Amino acid sequence: MLKPNFKEAKKRTKAEIKVLRDEYIVSDEAKKLGINKKYFIKTYGCQMNEHDSEMISAILEDMNYTKTDDYEDADLIILNTCAIRENAHNKTFGFLGRIKHLRQTKPNLLVGLAGCMSQEESVVEEIINKYKWMDFVFGTHNIHKLPEILLDHINSNKLEVNVLSNEGNIIEDVPFKRDSKYKAWVNIMFGCDKFCTYCIVPYTRGKQRSRMPEDIVNEVKELINQGYKEVTLLGQNVNAYGKDFINRDYKMENLLEDVAKTGIERVRFVTSHPWDFTDNMIDVIAKYDNICNYIHLPVQSGSSKILKLMGRRYTKESYLKLYNKIREKVKNCSITTDIIVGFPGEEKEDFEETLKLAEECKFDSAFTFIYSPREGTPAAKMKDNVSLKEKENRLHSLNDIINKYAKEANDKLVGKVISVLLENVSEKDDSMLAGYTDTMKLVNVKADKKYIGKIVNVKITDAKTWSLDGEINE
Repeated sequence: MLKPNFKEAKKRTKAEIKVLRDEYIVSDEAKKLGINKKYFIKTYGCQMNEHDSEMISAILEDMNYTKTDDYEDADLIILNTCAIRENAHNKTFGFLGRIKHLRQTKPNLLVGLAGCMSQEESVVEEIINKYKWMDFVFGTHNIHKLPEILLDHINSNKLEVNVLSNEGNIIEDVPFKRDSKYKAWVNIMFGCDKFCTYCIVPYTRGKQRSRMPEDIVNEVKELINQGYKEVTLLGQNVNAYGKDFINRDYKMENLLEDVAKTGIERVRFVTSHPWDFTDNMIDVIAKYDNICNYIHLPVQSGSSKILKLMGRRYTKESYLKLYNKIREKVKNCSITTDIIVGFPGEEKEDFEETLKLAEECKFDSAFTFIYSPREGTPAAKMKDNVSLKEKENRLHSLNDIINKYAKEANDKLVGKVISVLLENVSEKDDSMLAGYTDTMKLVNVKADKKYIGKIVNVKITDAKTWSLDGEINE
């Protein structure tokens, strides 16, 4: 049994990051496990988790499992979890309760926990003590070892806990079963070294480490050959890409340019940290038409005092300077953000500064949250001076402003013709298709299904707060 250890997970040494290319192995014995059996994956959290689930799917299918969208029909269930907020934690354990009930009628059902919650000491202890009926737990560093982990559990018939708490390496040549045929996630780096005081990611995802640019560019070229229209470059802090390279001067702006030069029709990247966003990056984004005019730029708070308590390493003033520089250089750019309300120490005056920043920036949209303490982080030990009711009131006030400017931004697009990558049938109306503009605006379009997977010109006919309606403009 290999349990997580926060003390070990926090360590940052000068040990060389290894690129390992022969680590993924599916034995003949493992290939027999999934014959005539189905798997179900429930994914919580960020885009990185979504992409990890694509890897888990491919590994299970290499073991001859078949995917099902109905967990009650599955022979194997994996919950790929998120540790960012308490809400995701509660949802995971709530779903485990439903699976336990199912287990009573399907005693041979295999159930496993993966993702960031698996990297938390308290979660694994809770699984060991209160969820002994489960079968396996693995973390973010050893997804490629899933065949081996499953075999170990089957051979021992005991709960198999296999979670590494280390800085991590780069594991190449692991397959993905992508959810879309038209747009793809591409990992460019893993981990984070920022250690914002509220954030658990540096503990669950390990040291900041970048993939080799050649591997990334080759992956994009392969996706182009497969007919993909769009890639999103993924990392916990993509702007820090390349900072860990030794004897190699190659940063995010270089990678963006090289990916743009492949000719892929659309390039996105998430998530950015303002501290690492350089002028050279802005220039490259402005230079290449296929780099989407969309930037997610988390501010978290409009108060420099709170930003310091958060360990964000920038001030309100420096954020606004960067924000305005992007607006000036990248024309028609859509900028979204993340904001936390009710952080320990946030006084009324601090929150009012956040409201003023939201009024000034007029974000296209924002993910807004009430602060959720994460066990093991410095902020969890800070005195919480704001009542839940006050936090909820603050969130409501902030959302009023965010919604106002999101609607205004969308209203400006009515009557304009914009390119949209149509991805699937609309959730709101099965006679329409849905897709996104390069500025990440959701558009529902009256169009024939033959347009799915194509980038088409759409005339916007109506605007709502979070979506647009349109029609094909040929």
